[in-house]
Amino acid sequence: MASNNLLSLLGWTFLPNLATGWLQSIYYGLTIRAGDPKPAPNSPRYAEHRRRIHILVVSLYLLYTIYEADWELRRASDFYADLGLPFSASERDIKSRFRRLAAVHHPDKLMNAGASSGDAADSADLFIHLKTASDTLTDPARRFAYERFGPDIVEWKHCVTIRDYVGRGAQVLVPYYGFAAVAMYVLGLLGYLEWGRYWRWLTLVVLCVFELHTITRPSFPRLLDALVNPLLARFTAHPPYLPFQVISLARKLSITLYIAFSQIGPLLQPPPGQRGVKPDEASEKVLLQNLDRLEQTARSMDADAIRLMELEMAPFVGDAEVIASMRTKLKEWLVQNTIRADPMVRDALGRSFQKRRVDAPAGAKGNR
Repeated sequence: MASNNLLSLLGWTFLPNLATGWLQSIYYGLTIRAGDPKPAPNSPRYAEHRRRIHILVVSLYLLYTIYEADWELRRASDFYADLGLPFSASERDIKSRFRRLAAVHHPDKLMNAGASSGDAADSADLFIHLKTASDTLTDPARRFAYERFGPDIVEWKHCVTIRDYVGRGAQVLVPYYGFAAVAMYVLGLLGYLEWGRYWRWLTLVVLCVFELHTITRPSFPRLLDALVNPLLARFTAHPPYLPFQVISLARKLSITLYIAFSQIGPLLQPPPGQRGVKPDEASEKVLLQNLDRLEQTARSMDADAIRLMELEMAPFVGDAEVIASMRTKLKEWLVQNTIRADPMVRDALGRSFQKRRVDAPAGAKGNR
C-alpha cells in the first residue's frame, strides 16, 4: 500500500507536466499550418493554452486514478463474491453454499484424484479462504465487522461482540483522521495547500462523519443501499459495494483530490492582470506595456547623455570664447552630417560620381 501511494505521488508530481508539454506540441502541430509562427513560450497565448491543457490532463489523470482504485477493490474481491452469494444471504444459505464449494475444492478430494502438489497447495489455500469467509459471515458480530472494516477483522483478537469490533475499529479510525488533520494543518502553516483550504477541511470532516455513521449503524448507509448499488446493478455489470469498500475508495479519492486541487486550483483563476481578458487582448496589452517600458528607458538614456555632456563641458565652464567656438563647430558638424545623411543628397552625390571620367588626369575639369 505504501509503495502504491508513493508511486501515485510520483505520478502526480511528474506525469501531468510531461503530458501537458507533449500534448501542447501535438496541438500546435495539428492546428498551426507549416510555416506559420507558433506562440512564443512566454506569450500570454502560449500560457493560456498550457493552462487549459494542463487542467484537462490533470482531470483525465484524476479519472484514471479513480478507475485504478476501483479496479484494485474489484481485484481484491470480498467474501460474498468468493462464495457467490448476495449481501442479503442468510446463515443457512451461507452454510449450504460452503458445503457445495467444499465438496469441489477440498484438498483430500484433489489428492485422491491424483492432482499435482502445486494444485493441491492452491486448492488447500482456496479451501482455507472459503472456510474463513463462511465462518466470518455466519457469525453475526464478525459479519457486521467485516462489512464495515474489511478482511482485517480476521486478525483482530479478543473481539467477540459488535461493541468490541466497533471499539477496535475506532482505535484505527481516530489516529488516521487525527494524523490527516495534523498533516493538513502543518502543510497549511508551511504555505502548501493554500488553494481550496476550506474544501479540503470540509471533505475531511464529511468523510470522517460518514465513516463514523457507517461503522455504528446496524444497516448499510442509505446512499449506498438505496442509490449506488441499485444503479450499479441496473445499468452496469459492476458488483455492488460493501461499506468498507466505499470507505477505502473514499479515502483514496480524498488524497487524490487533495493533490489534484493543488494543481488545478491555481490554474482555474487566470493571473490577476489577465482576468476577463482574451489572449489577443492580453497580447496587445503586453505590447503596450513593453512600449511604455521602452519609452521610459529612452528617457532615462537621454537624461544620462545630458549628464555626460555636462560632465564633459565642465572644464570649459566660464570660458565664453571657447564655448562659442565649440558651439559653432558643433553646429557646422550637425548641418553637414544632416545634409550628407539625407537620401536625396546621397543620390545626387552618387550620380555625380558616376558621371566623372574614370581615366581623367589629376586636376582635369568636366566629365568629357
